[in-house]
Order: sequence, then C-alpha cells, then structure tokens
Amino acid sequence: MAKVELKGVGKVYDGAVRAVDNANIVVEDKEFVVFVGPSGCGKSTTLRMIAGLEDITEGELLIDGELMNDVPPKDRNIAMVFQNYALYPHMTVYENMAFGLRIKKVNKDEIDKRVHDAARILDIEKFLERKPKALSGGQRQRVAVGRAIVRHPKVFLFDEPLSNLDAKLRVQMRAEISSLHHRLDATMIYVTHDQVEAMTMADKIVVYKDGKIQQTGSPLHLYNYPGNKFVAGFIGSPPMNFLTVTVLEENSDLILDEGGFKLKVSAEHNACLKKYVDKDVYFGIRPEDLDFSGNSGAQDSIPLTVNVVEPLGADTTIWLNTKTQSMIARTDPSRTFKIGEAVNFVPRMEKARYFDKETELAILPAPRQ
Repeated sequence: MAKVELKGVGKVYDGAVRAVDNANIVVEDKEFVVFVGPSGCGKSTTLRMIAGLEDITEGELLIDGELMNDVPPKDRNIAMVFQNYALYPHMTVYENMAFGLRIKKVNKDEIDKRVHDAARILDIEKFLERKPKALSGGQRQRVAVGRAIVRHPKVFLFDEPLSNLDAKLRVQMRAEISSLHHRLDATMIYVTHDQVEAMTMADKIVVYKDGKIQQTGSPLHLYNYPGNKFVAGFIGSPPMNFLTVTVLEENSDLILDEGGFKLKVSAEHNACLKKYVDKDVYFGIRPEDLDFSGNSGAQDSIPLTVNVVEPLGADTTIWLNTKTQSMIARTDPSRTFKIGEAVNFVPRMEKARYFDKETELAILPAPRQ
C-alpha cells in the first residue's frame, strides 16, 4: 500500500476564498485516517486534492515519497468511493465493478478473478447480474466499494460514503468498512461529519474547522485530551458541557465560582490554573462524568433544573439548566426525572477540562501519544 504526506497544502478558490489552509498530515502505510468536521470545513476539499480532482494551490502532496501535485488522477493509483455511489444505471453490478479495469485493458480472466474476489469479500456475489436500481442503498454502497477494491489501489479514499443510508444500515456498513480495512491491510482516508463514525473507525482522526486542522490524534487521545474548546465539543456524544466560571483562591484552595454554585478544583489541576486566579475560564465536563446526587447539600454539587428527558434504553440523557447556563447529563435509566424537577449532580472533578476564555486553547497539558 502507501504512505500519504501533505506538507503545507492549501486550496484557494477565485476571489481569495481559502478552503484549506496549511494542511500538514501524515497517513502511514496501512493506516485508517478519518477527516472530521462540520460542513464546509475543508475536509472533502483535502480529500479531492489527494485524489487529483482539485488542483493544489500551495504545498506538496506525496504518495510513497513521490510528488503528486501535477500527476493526473488516473495515474495516482488511488480509488475513491463517493457519497452518491456514482454507479452506471445501465450496467450490471459485474459490469460496474469491471468497467475501470476494462478501460485499463486488463486481461479478461484477471478482471473476472478480481470482480469475483471483491464480490465474495463484500458478500454481493448473488447480485452480480442485477442492475443498481434492483439493489438497496447498502447493496449499492458495497458495489461502489467493490469497484474500488478491484483496482488494487495504493490508497482508498471515502467521501462521506454512509450519509445516504438509514441509521441502522450506517452502523452495519461502518463495521463492514472497518473489517474490510483489516482484511485488505489497506491505507484508507475517510471523510465524515459524523464524529461517532470517526471515533469508532479511525486509527487517527484529523479534526477540521474553517479550513484549518485543529488537532490530530487517536480517537481516545482527542476524547480525553482535546487541544481546544472546539475539539472538546465536537468529539464525544452528547458533547462536552462548557460553563463560564471564575477561578478564585480560598484558603490555599482553588475554587470555581459559577455564580449559582462553587466547585473545588481537583488537586492535580491546581498548578495549571494558578495563573487564572480572578479570571474567567471555560470549565468543561462530559455528560457521563456527572453523577446524580439526591442530597442537595452535597459538597461540590451543582443545583440544576430538568429541562428535557431523553430515555435511550441503555442510559438516559438529561438536558438541564443552572440559573444562567445549560448542561447535559448521561444517567442510569433506572432513575426517572420529571420536567421542571430540581436536581443535583456532582461532577468528577479529576475528569474536568479547562479552556482559556480568549484563545479557547486547553489549559491542562496533554501527555504525549
């Protein structure tokens, strides 16, 4: 397979619209890397520059150490799976999968072998004589993936391939693509706006916002040690809670004053927050790190009012309000909550994250990956 490197890659459209700014990414051989971010953040544009479907305005793209900036797409030895499948409606599944190989004048017996091998891997052998209109969305997606597999490319590129599928089928196809990666031992780059897909599939995640890379790392590293407030809020479902608090010093302890309650800073975080005494910061806590407390007088508890209750079976998501701010908690489904009910939750302060109010950068240092 192949190693893909982007060195200072940028894309500027007419009118000086900068879609991608100084992208520096290394995709190691056989690695599964996911580009994730909201719509319009530059992730698909980066993928299309790797594929050769967009010109690179600045920087260098290397595949296996070879400069690819001006190499035509057909000569880059990559295969791309699109969001809309892009199947030929008048061709059978077999013909769709074989078409690219026929264009390259691959031997007929070799084409037949590659198509049947790919169909067997994807469990679509029984559909080879059907046309796309006779297939379900998930089956069409498998055909699109199969068309990429038969080419034996150096790099597989996926551009939001599951967006058109229903929720249940997305989960199934997510697992199938992950399994396919391990079976093929392939280099794969996958674009999505769904952070759950990114978390569950990736070896490494690249988080984009406004054309700029915000952070790169393993899923759990980004979840546990987000580099800034945006990453902290984007990675994780439900998203991290953020409360504006003032850092105070009382009897050599650091206290977070929200206005309606106070929390004692965990001892291991004191040194990093010392320089923020008498300043506002963002206090971040994940919904799963809030524990329900029936005792309104419990130390470090947050008094809240229930706003929305979302029972999900395995757990329950509760939307809550302080006097001035909103929070989300994930709780045990055995406890029932009523709209308007006054409740108390105790945050696990050792799990808290803090972000500078002006720069929104993480205050606590992250360990090396």
